[in-house]
Amino acid sequence: MRRDLHAHPELGFEETRTASLVAEKLRQWGIEAFEGIGGTGVVGVIKGKRPGSRAVGLRADMDALAIHEETGLAYASAVEGKMHACGHDGHTAMLLGAARYLAEHPDFEGQVNLIFQPSEENVEGALAMIGDGLFERFPCDAVYGLHNTAGMPNGHFATRRGAMMAAGDFWSVTFRGVGGHGGLSPQLSTDITYAQAHFVLGLQGIIGRNVPPLEPAVISVGYIGGGQLASPNVIPAELVLAGTARSYSDEVRDTIERRIAELAYSTAEAWGCGAETHYIRGSCALINQPAQVDIAVAAAEAVVGAENVDDALRPTTGSEDFAELSRRCPGAFMRIGNGAAADGAFHAPHTPFYDFNDAIIPDGIRYWVNIVRRELGHASDSAQVPG
Repeated sequence: MRRDLHAHPELGFEETRTASLVAEKLRQWGIEAFEGIGGTGVVGVIKGKRPGSRAVGLRADMDALAIHEETGLAYASAVEGKMHACGHDGHTAMLLGAARYLAEHPDFEGQVNLIFQPSEENVEGALAMIGDGLFERFPCDAVYGLHNTAGMPNGHFATRRGAMMAAGDFWSVTFRGVGGHGGLSPQLSTDITYAQAHFVLGLQGIIGRNVPPLEPAVISVGYIGGGQLASPNVIPAELVLAGTARSYSDEVRDTIERRIAELAYSTAEAWGCGAETHYIRGSCALINQPAQVDIAVAAAEAVVGAENVDDALRPTTGSEDFAELSRRCPGAFMRIGNGAAADGAFHAPHTPFYDFNDAIIPDGIRYWVNIVRRELGHASDSAQVPG
């Protein structure tokens, strides 16, 4: 299944084939499946044999990336310009494997909600499912996520309590002025290139002077466009900049959004031109709840041993829209090692040579089953999961 998914990648909110395959497999194993949640999302429901009112959510992402695959694998992408370059094919396969096992061994209390989410790469899928009534239709007392990490050894897990990943936002600024001849009469223009240059330099002042020193935050410029390369003697009348901003607290997030706009408008005014700003909030910061981390760590230790589980993983400024699920329901996000070569080399995700490591699928399945046993059964149950 993993390699079939890999050969047929679909971008965010286009996962019709993937969602159909997931729903088909769930129903084949006697699991009630609900399709079309948040567009192309799927939720499977497994009820335990034991009486109980608690419910736990297990989430896997399904979407691929707009990247041309260059792995040369026999099961490489059959779709030009699209590939599973982040391992979501493997995440889906692991949760399907756990679903099959839990359906065959429903010796737990309450209910398991299997959340197959679309469009994680665009950080829109979680909110789409939430907006479509995910937690109203499938209430959860706790929710868990699992993602592979390239370079982390096979057979290892890692997580942390508290802040683990940053909020990921996007911003753009358009400067508009009067263009002109840069060689003959530059004094007749309102040169927006001056405005953008001072604006870009000023961005880091937001981090250095408006954000508290102990609060992590990043502002980066990823795009600058204006004028025509074929006409370098023409001062452009419009110039666009765009970038990303990362932060961990709502207060810092608010400060960055406000100060980018203030800096753009004041810089434009200083150089006699105008500015228009847009700030788009992506997923919020991913904050793991201690109680759920304790359960996740215990579940991972039951699979690979305590010596192979790190519960103090260093936080990153990457973003992950599982954060939107865990903001509304207590949750924990876990990393599973995707392995590396003997010399330590590996292909990073979001690159044309990346591939999910099939060897970690069994550990991922056992991890999911152990989460259920610890959340909805007895702690000793986790030891009964086959090795």
